[in-house]
Amino acid sequence: MNMAQAPTMPARSHSAGGDAAKMIAGANPARDKGKPTGPTKEFLTFRLGSEEYGIDILRVQEIRSYEVPTRIANSPSFIKGVVNLRGVIVPVVDLRIKLGCQQVAYNDFTVVIVLNVKGRIVGAVVDSVSDVLELPLGELKPSPEMNSSAADNAYVTGIASVGERMLILMDIQALMASPDMGLMDDHR
Repeated sequence: MNMAQAPTMPARSHSAGGDAAKMIAGANPARDKGKPTGPTKEFLTFRLGSEEYGIDILRVQEIRSYEVPTRIANSPSFIKGVVNLRGVIVPVVDLRIKLGCQQVAYNDFTVVIVLNVKGRIVGAVVDSVSDVLELPLGELKPSPEMNSSAADNAYVTGIASVGERMLILMDIQALMASPDMGLMDDHR
């Protein structure tokens, strides 16, 4: 529930009075039954090929439709170029290429997630954006350990099951700030 949807209730004192106190405080056990308990974190979910990923919503500045960036000479294939975003020159990284997706097609669903990473604005091209999910921290599973020659999962922070979906949780800040990306100065 966002703040615009939050019911406005007058402040009341709470006593250890069980269900009656919860009802007075605005809690509705029937309505709140499916809500996570304990600490949670919000993730923006997106698709790369057949896989679904999640990144910390606090890193996301905006989501834009894909526009062909201006190519920069001698840049790696995953750096698609730069775009002018309201006067700010923003490098655009195609996460599908960077993370080794088999097919990279640009269509009406292709979007750019504009990120704020260590004070720098960076665009990330993905197949599509799904939704924003609030996940209980206790239900997030660590990523499986693999031989480093088999898979590079250094930026995978965990796995979450959401119904029938498996969500790969990614540290987008660490990925975008990694030296092989070449997007951040060493002193940042």
